Amino acid sequence: MTARLPHRRSDARDSRGRILDAARAVFVTEGLEVPVREIARRAEVGPATVYRHFPAKETLVAAAFTEQVLAWRSAMDEGLADPDPWRGFRVTVRKLCELQARDHGFTTAFKSEFPRAVDLAAMRTTSLTSAARLIRRAKESGHLRPDVGLADLDLMLMAGTGIRASTPAARIAASRRFAALTVQAFRA
Repeated sequence: MTARLPHRRSDARDSRGRILDAARAVFVTEGLEVPVREIARRAEVGPATVYRHFPAKETLVAAAFTEQVLAWRSAMDEGLADPDPWRGFRVTVRKLCELQARDHGFTTAFKSEFPRAVDLAAMRTTSLTSAARLIRRAKESGHLRPDVGLADLDLMLMAGTGIRASTPAARIAASRRFAALTVQAFRA
């Protein structure tokens, strides 16, 4: 009996991993509106298994993007920690554009209003506060245009979702070019 229990736990971990991998892949290519049934099909599990691990789709979305949440938070923290406010702002813009190019689905999830996706809602609030601080510091240094605000960073993210390329490397290269042009436009 005890020999079977670890095997079941291993199967459950494998199922959870397959579900998360399938969810990430489908969210990136098809957006967040994909039905749970399709995610289950791609993960080669039944919909009930998906719901056993993730009682609501919002929970699945939040879990699927945990790594991206940490990467965005790290980019913001790094920018704020830089003693040169303008450099911190530029580096953050570049990193956010690159993160977005790597995973369009995350930007959609981040900007969405899932009512029960508490992790994403809290991350969104923290990110907006950090972004406001980055902007304020860069303006105070005299390098950022005085009319740049949070809405401009939001516009940058919306525009960045339009970057398409035939390969991930080309998409990242395009995002770096876009970030450089954006920073140039924001410069005082």
